[in-house]
Amino acid sequence: MGWLDVLLGRSKPARPDLDQLFGLPSAAVTLEAALGMRATGLGSVAYASTEGAAFLQVQQDLRALLDADVGPAGGLPVEISRDDYGYTWLLLRQEPGSEGLPALVNDVHAVNTALQDGGFGPHLLCSLVGFTDDSGRRLALVYLYKRGTFYPFAPLPAPTHRRDNALELQVRSLITDDLRLEDDLTRWFPLWGAPGL
Repeated sequence: MGWLDVLLGRSKPARPDLDQLFGLPSAAVTLEAALGMRATGLGSVAYASTEGAAFLQVQQDLRALLDADVGPAGGLPVEISRDDYGYTWLLLRQEPGSEGLPALVNDVHAVNTALQDGGFGPHLLCSLVGFTDDSGRRLALVYLYKRGTFYPFAPLPAPTHRRDNALELQVRSLITDDLRLEDDLTRWFPLWGAPGL
C-alpha cells in the first residue's frame, strides 16, 4: 500500500487464504461441545459461471475428481445447481459428524484451489459447511473468498426468510479463536436456500 492510499483512506482488501478452511474441524469441536451442533456432512462452493473452454475444462476436472471420491455417505458425491442470481453451487457430501468433516473440508479446499489455480479465483463467491443440532436448528459457517473470513448464518425454519441472530452472535463469540471471523456484520449475507444448509 502506497502513501497516497494512506492519505486517501484506502486499504487493500484481505487476500484469500484457503488454508483458513482447515480451521473448520477445530470450530466444529467447539460448536459440538458448547451447543450440541454437529456437522451435517454437507458443504458447498458458490461461484459465478463464465463462458469458455478453459472454464468448462476446470469444471469437468472438478466433477471427475470429486465423483471418484465416493465416501461412506454414499449417493452422489457432488451435485451442481444454479441459484436465482446466476451463481453455480457445487454441493459436496461426506459422512456426517466429526468423522467426515476433515474429508469434506479437503473437498471444499480442492474445489476452491482448482478454480483459483485455473485463473477463476475472481469468480469464487463463498463456501459453506452445514451444522445442525437435535432440535433441528441449522447453521452454516460461511467462508467469504474475497475477504478471507468466516461468518455464521443461522436461518430459521421456512417459509419465513428470517435468521436466528442470537445464535449467530453466540457462535461468533464461541469460535473466535478457531477461525478468522468477518468483523463487518453488513457482510454477513443471508444465503437462503443454499445447497448444503
